[in-house]
Amino acid sequence: MANEWATFGADLHLELRGPRLRAGLMDALREAVRSGRLAAGTRLPSSRSLAADLGMARNTVADAYAELVAEGWLTARQGSGTRVAARAEPRPPARPSPASSPALSLPRPAPPTHNLKAGTPDLASFPRAEWLTAYRRALTAAPNEAFGYGDPRGRIELRGALADYLARARGVHARPERIVVCAGFVHGLMLIGQVLRNRGVRDVAVESYGLGLHTGLLTGAGLGTPVLPFDERGTRVEELSRPGPVGAVLMTAAHQFPLGGALPPDRRSAVVDWARASGGFVLEDDYDGEFRYDRQPVGALQGLDPERVVYFGTASKSLAPGLRLAWMVLPESLAGEVTAAKGAVDWSSGAPDQLAFAEFLRSGAYDRHVRAMRLRYRRRRDQLVTAVAAHSPDTRVSGIAAGLHAVLALPPGTEQAVLRSAAWHGLAVQGVNQFRRPTVPATLDGLVVGYATPTDSAWQGALRSLCQVLP
Repeated sequence: MANEWATFGADLHLELRGPRLRAGLMDALREAVRSGRLAAGTRLPSSRSLAADLGMARNTVADAYAELVAEGWLTARQGSGTRVAARAEPRPPARPSPASSPALSLPRPAPPTHNLKAGTPDLASFPRAEWLTAYRRALTAAPNEAFGYGDPRGRIELRGALADYLARARGVHARPERIVVCAGFVHGLMLIGQVLRNRGVRDVAVESYGLGLHTGLLTGAGLGTPVLPFDERGTRVEELSRPGPVGAVLMTAAHQFPLGGALPPDRRSAVVDWARASGGFVLEDDYDGEFRYDRQPVGALQGLDPERVVYFGTASKSLAPGLRLAWMVLPESLAGEVTAAKGAVDWSSGAPDQLAFAEFLRSGAYDRHVRAMRLRYRRRRDQLVTAVAAHSPDTRVSGIAAGLHAVLALPPGTEQAVLRSAAWHGLAVQGVNQFRRPTVPATLDGLVVGYATPTDSAWQGALRSLCQVLP
C-alpha cells in the first residue's frame, strides 16, 4: 500500500508504504522536518483532514502527532493547532585550516532540543486573554497625562496596587511613595549600586552562590563584593559582624539561588540586627517568592525592618520577563536618592504596561494566575522527583520546597562529565559550579534544573533526556 500527501500549496509529498502506516507517517514527518521541507512554525493539517487525505484512521494520525510532540519535533497548543517545532539550525561544517588534520577533528554535540535552564517561567502559559482584558480596561480609564513623561517612581496606580498586594501576599510594609517601578531586577540593582557608591559605601557582600551578572553590576559601580561563606544551613550572615567596610549585603533569603534553601529564622534576625547596628542595608531579591509548595510562603525579610531592607520584586518569574516590570520598596532614607538616579536616565517600563499590570492586580487576575501556575509547577516538580528516583535512586534532589528549579546532587568530580553528556543529548542544563563565586572552594557538584521553562508539550521529552544523562 502506498499513500502520497501534498499540502500547504507547496510541492511536499509524504510517501507511506507497507502495513505500518503510523510508523511510516512518523518517519516521513521527521524526514520532512529534518530536511527543511517543513519549516519551523508550519501548521500541519488537523488529524481528521490528514487521515482523510491519506485514507487511514484518524486515531493513527492523532497518535503519530502525539508521539512527535513528545519527541520535540512538533508542538501542540489549544487554539493554535499542531505546528513544526522551532529547532536550532545545524551549524555548517567548519573548513579545516591548512595546518589541521581531518583525523584530529572532533564531533560536536547536537544543538539543544530541550531547555532546562533555570530562571525562566513557562512562557506559553502567559495569560494572554486576561492580560488583554486588563490592558483594554486600563487604557479606557487612563487619564491623558498617563501618556506623558510622568513620575520617575512609576505610575501611582501601579504603586498603589503593589503596596496592597505586597502587604497581603509577602508581608512587605510598603507605601506608594516608597515604591519605585523599574525595568527588571538588574535595572533596580544598578540604581541601588550607584546610590550606595555615591554615599561612600565601599563593599556589598554577596552569597557564595549566585548570578555573576549581579556581582558584575556591583563591581561596575565601583563596589567591592566580598563573599559570605555558607554551610548546610545556608549563608553564614554572622560573618558580616566582623570589622570591615561592608555597607550592604545582597541576599535571596526566601529561596536562595541556586541552592534553594530558605534562610533560617535565627539568621534572618541576625542579618537585620547587623544592618541596624552598622547602619548598613540588606538588598533582598525576592525573585520567586510567590511559588512555595509545601507550606505557606516565607514572608519577606523586609517585614522585619523596612528602614534597613531594600525589597526587590519582579513579574519576570510570575508572568514573563518580556514585560520588563519590577519594583523596589525603599527605606525612607534611600527613596529620594533612588528616584533622582532613576529620573536622570529615564529608563523604565512603559506607562500602558504599568497601568495594565495595576488593573491585573486589582481585578484579582494576578492572584488567579499565580495560583494556577503554582499548581502546574508543583506537578512538574513532583514528576521530576519521581522520575529521578526511578532512574537514578542515588541522586538527591533538593531546593524543591519553593521556586522554579531544583538541584540534583552529583557524585564529586562528575559535574562536567554529566554536562557534556547532556549537551550530546541535546539538553540545555546548568551545573551548580556555574554559579559559584570564583573565591569559593569547589565542594559541590550538581545540576540546576529549571522545570518551569519547557512548554507542556516538551516537558516529558525534556524529563526523559534528563534521566538519560544522570549517573
